[in-house]
Amino acid sequence: MIGAGVFLGAGFMAQEQTAGSILLAWCVGGILAMAGARAYAEVALLIPRSGGEYRYLTELLHPAVGYLAGWASLLVGFAAPMAISAYAAAAFASAVLGAGDARLVASVLIVALTFLHAVGLRASKWTQNALVVIKGFLILAFVALGLSFGDNRWPDWAPPSPGSSAALPFATGLLFVAYAFSGWNAAAYAAEEFENPRRDVPRAMMIGCALVGVAYLLVNWILVSNLTPERARIVFEYEEARVTLGHLVAQDFLGGVGSSAMSIGIAIVLASSTSAMLLVGPRVYAEMARDGFLPAALRGESGAPPRKSVVLQGLLAIALLYLHTIGELLSNVAGVLVLFSALVAVGLFWARRHRPDLPAPRPGALIAAAVYAGSSAWMLFHAFAAQTGLLPWIGAASAVGLAAYALTRRPVG
Repeated sequence: MIGAGVFLGAGFMAQEQTAGSILLAWCVGGILAMAGARAYAEVALLIPRSGGEYRYLTELLHPAVGYLAGWASLLVGFAAPMAISAYAAAAFASAVLGAGDARLVASVLIVALTFLHAVGLRASKWTQNALVVIKGFLILAFVALGLSFGDNRWPDWAPPSPGSSAALPFATGLLFVAYAFSGWNAAAYAAEEFENPRRDVPRAMMIGCALVGVAYLLVNWILVSNLTPERARIVFEYEEARVTLGHLVAQDFLGGVGSSAMSIGIAIVLASSTSAMLLVGPRVYAEMARDGFLPAALRGESGAPPRKSVVLQGLLAIALLYLHTIGELLSNVAGVLVLFSALVAVGLFWARRHRPDLPAPRPGALIAAAVYAGSSAWMLFHAFAAQTGLLPWIGAASAVGLAAYALTRRPVG
């Protein structure tokens, strides 16, 4: 779940929102992620299988909807963000260590992680767990630094461009927050590899969501209480300068050493995100191969990672590193991810009426699903209003996906 976004979002949001509004957005984002996790936890009890949205939407709504989610995962949800995370990790490391071309370093990182996740389940597990432990320590260290040395008074700055209505900036900011929380459902992608999926997958999502929500709120408190909107505008130069709000805070407290340490820390955080996407994404393609929508070779073997799916995603990510359209592609990622996860929440209501073969969803799960689906619809409405090209993009991608589904719905191998 945790990437560089938590150290960037407040900078964009502070140009139109107050400190209180920013912190409220992160609180609401955490609550909505918890609601989504509660809905997914119920789906995981009904369908304890790997594949995430692909498997859930296939079983709950229709195979065509699941197919669209699967292709969105393959092309948008994992490979493209993975390429960007690897590139950013290389760029941050290069800023301190003076390494070579960032694309080449990113490619080497992807190859190394691909090998570790393909060689076996034990290596895959230890690689990801080690990166998560290091990332957790870095976040705790940043929070401890900020609370110990920072200005913890309520900030009195005002946004330079507040606008006539607070609803639209809050909604667009909340979509960014939702993207920063994306990953709360990662356990669902590899459910069948858990020892007890019905117990462990819901616990993983709920506990992980709660911990990250607290961490995000603390990090953003440190950012808004120590930086003004004018200084926070540095996030608009992120692509060129590779400087986050965390760098400014660390530099204020510890000087150049703090800024360098932050760069290395962000590089590790991004490497962990790259590894996580390489861990869960191939499980979707393996499930699609099981159902005949992708070549049978991508299914993998029992008791081993889906090696060819892992290699496929690694190759796709490396290819995307050298395409100039990655930035445009990622501008639409948040909306796509929110759309399909909201459809899973809607699927609980559909299952309650049209799937008598499944246990009836519990009332608490339905309430959480309604909250998550409703808030997602609200965010998407404002996203479509703010980015007029988003709706046609999703429509065109869906049309191509449905055409491909019609051609491949018979098993291919």
